[in-house]
Amino acid sequence: MRFGPSPSRILDGPRTAPGEDALKPAIDALGGEVVKLRSHDGLRLGGRWLPADPGGHEPLAASERGPWGDSWRPDPYEAIVLLHGWTGSIAPDLVAFGPTLRRTAGVLGLDFRGHGTSDYGPTTFGLYEIEDVAGALTWLGERGIRRVALVGTSMGGIVAIASVVVLGDGSLTQADEDPSAPAAAIDAPRPRIVGVVGESVPPDLRVPIANRMPLPLGGPIRRALAGRMFAAASRQVGGDIRATEPGRIVSLVAPVPLLLIYGTADRTVPPAQGRRLAKLAGPNAEHWEVPGAGHSVARGAQPEAWDLRVSQFLRRAFFGSREAVPIIQRSGAPKPESAHPGPEGD
Repeated sequence: MRFGPSPSRILDGPRTAPGEDALKPAIDALGGEVVKLRSHDGLRLGGRWLPADPGGHEPLAASERGPWGDSWRPDPYEAIVLLHGWTGSIAPDLVAFGPTLRRTAGVLGLDFRGHGTSDYGPTTFGLYEIEDVAGALTWLGERGIRRVALVGTSMGGIVAIASVVVLGDGSLTQADEDPSAPAAAIDAPRPRIVGVVGESVPPDLRVPIANRMPLPLGGPIRRALAGRMFAAASRQVGGDIRATEPGRIVSLVAPVPLLLIYGTADRTVPPAQGRRLAKLAGPNAEHWEVPGAGHSVARGAQPEAWDLRVSQFLRRAFFGSREAVPIIQRSGAPKPESAHPGPEGD
């Protein structure tokens, strides 16, 4: 997608990307359940829940083993939230990443506001999309999920980083929680965010916009124009869209583990920008450059390497954070159904 200078091109991304209709058979083959949930600010969001694929608990190859031993057994109280990029729905990412990710944990693929089947809302690259992630965390918490990893490409990675920083990782008790309230009256606890994978994430929001401008101008001029677009768009939505751009906040993700992935052939977010963000993130972050990969298609360039690297990262994050924390269910909450990832009575 190429950008002109109008801020509306930032705020109003296409709901579906070209070719998404052809993905319907592949989406149907994934199975799972079409879900509807509410963002924290009340918008109706579409998504799809893919239960974990235990894979028969087959022995892992030597390169796949870890502190969990010779096989990986998905924990029913863990889930991955999959977040897509600007334009289109979650469908392409579910097809590309779902089969791999669900071998580690259940996967909730989420359509951001203004995308896919979700209610309209302007695209703000994290400023308001964190409300969508907050709604997804609530939905998962009500179903017994206790630990969550966020996986996002491009804008989805921006939102994932912003969500940890703005919402918190869930490791601290909320200040307004009433410790004396009876257990039956307490809402289901919010899952803890234990890891983040971000692919093709720019440190500066102007970079991907400027690199998509079809203008015969130098980089500094295009970035200046992109900055003016974001300023105009921010005025329209009533908030500074760039306030949560990754370069400003990524150092605050620690101690949550962070894996940053970039393609060496990415012209939208060049690898030098990835190195810059990794440096800003500090020692908490892992940085991986995939040879020959373009924007947000690292798995397409190196599928086996991507599957191994991402799966190992997520499994380490989940395994290292497992604790015996009881689940408190709200009084009158519905009994577990097919989408409920946890067993009854645990």
